[in-house]
Amino acid sequence: MFKVAVLTVSDSAARGQRADASGDAIQEVIAAAGGEVVARSTVPDERDQIAAFLRRWCDDQEVDLVLTTGGTGLGLRDVTPEATMDVAERLVPGLAEAMRAQTLTKTPMAMLSRQVAAVRGRSLVVNLPGSPAAVRECLAVVLPVLPHALELLHQPHVEHHPRRGAGLHPRQE
Repeated sequence: MFKVAVLTVSDSAARGQRADASGDAIQEVIAAAGGEVVARSTVPDERDQIAAFLRRWCDDQEVDLVLTTGGTGLGLRDVTPEATMDVAERLVPGLAEAMRAQTLTKTPMAMLSRQVAAVRGRSLVVNLPGSPAAVRECLAVVLPVLPHALELLHQPHVEHHPRRGAGLHPRQE
């Protein structure tokens, strides 16, 4: 089981003017996948506030995975990717590329999404779009690899590769 924090980035949700449907969607998907949401919050589209939550959750709360929702578009206040890069130690571009590639088959607007995935310490941060439908679509793409990714972040050396089947055979040197 992995511990997850969910950060909804939305001016209107932070002011209480709309429900956090995307955060709810993340929580439902993660629970169904066997994860545990241990922290959840909503912040306005403010780069420093987003980065502060990411730092705190990754550094202090021993969270395995931080999922953000919102702030990944081209709007002037969409700064979630920049805030994520502010705290990132290493980028994981394949996750964001895979989400965009798969969702592009559903809508051409996926080209405009600026999601970022990054590592800070032993935590993985993944930006998701702001709509519940897009959250579900993107999580469906990355969920199959997240357990292995999180294992890699917690092990000094991983002795198996999941592609080798259920037996998890030792690596051939």
